[in-house]
Order: sequence, then structure tokens, then C-alpha cells
Amino acid sequence: MNAAHPNRDSLLELMAQHPYFRPLAPEQRQALAQHARAHTYATDTVIFLEGETAVGMWLLQNGNVKIYKLNTDGQEQILHLLGPGSSFNDIAAVDGQPNPANAATLSPVTAWLLPGTAVRALMRQDIPFALGIIDQLTQRVRALTIQIEALTLYATTARLAQFLLQQAENPALAGAGITRKAIAAYLAITPETVSRTLRALQDAGAIRFDRHRIMIVDAELLHRIGNR
Repeated sequence: MNAAHPNRDSLLELMAQHPYFRPLAPEQRQALAQHARAHTYATDTVIFLEGETAVGMWLLQNGNVKIYKLNTDGQEQILHLLGPGSSFNDIAAVDGQPNPANAATLSPVTAWLLPGTAVRALMRQDIPFALGIIDQLTQRVRALTIQIEALTLYATTARLAQFLLQQAENPALAGAGITRKAIAAYLAITPETVSRTLRALQDAGAIRFDRHRIMIVDAELLHRIGNR
């Protein structure tokens, strides 16, 4: 892990746009930012491991990160694909417990670490801030519930169609490092199945390929496929 020293103003801009910190007064964000440290990572670098002592909440300034679990055979299941502006390890920062999952980079990354002690101290002092964090975390739980539902109840083609529609709305799902291998680990299928299903969606007229990019041709058709 290498410490970096980007302009701290960039952190304040990041915090001002993040749902947790946007409601805070500028001087509160400034005070919290004084505790933060920036780190840079190369592609395919582990940031932290499940079960390790949590050091705090991370704010992603540049690059893409995956949050994932490994089974006893080493098979990977990606829980979250994150891009610039996202935060991660929020739950461990709030409850002070060990990291609930692993985090690794999908591209070169710059991320700020806010110590959990500083986050929890502000939550005790500022009830609206604490309630705002709780609200955002509940939204994440609901999103994860929807993801689990898709994995268990929807066919592969429907899951991939839903993912492509999400990509169109969420740049974090289409950034550097979001390869077919990463998509496969996120959807609990194989990379070969991803490629085969993409070809089927192309044959159906829902998407087309522009070199390495996937272009949505018929969003309505993709919606119908995603709801099957």
C-alpha cells in the first residue's frame, strides 16, 4: 500500500457530492477530512481482506473497485462494482467490526481512507448525519436483496439484460476493469456464458457490438427480456 497526497480539496469536493457528507456544514466536512489519508493502488491489488480489522470507510476518487467473497474452492462472487464517488466498507466503519468482505482494484485506483473512529464520533455528535448514513445503508441492503433475487429467480439471459440496463444508468458498472470475467463473477455465471448470452442478445436485436463496446439498440426489448 502506498500513501499518496492528492490535493485535499479533491476530497472535500468528493465529500460534498456524497450522500453521507453532503448535508454536513462545510466546516464539518473540513474537520472530518483532516483525518483522511489518500492511497493509490495498481490494477488487481487487494485493498483489504474479509475478517481483517476494519480501519475505516473508503471514498473512491478514481478507478474501479470490486467488493467480493470467496468460497472454500476460491470461487469469486462479486457483491458490488464501484466507481468514482462511491464509498465502501461503510458497515465496518459504522459498527467497528471486522471487514465483512474483500476489496480489490479493477483498475488503477486513488481512494481516501476515513478512520472509523472519526466517522463514529461524528455520528454520535450529529444525529442527522447518523440517520443519513442509516438511510443510505438500508438502501444498499434493499439493492443487495434485489441482486440476490435476480441471482436465484431469473434466468441467465434476464440477469445479463438487467445488468446491461444498469450499466447504461450507472457509470461505475461500465468503467475500466469491468471485464466479462468481472461481469460473470457479479452475475454468478461463467465468462463463456456471458459471451454466449451477449451474442444471443445481439441476435435478438437488443444490443450490438462496437469494437469492445456494447451498445443498447432496443432498450424496450432489453427491458422485456430482463423481466422474463
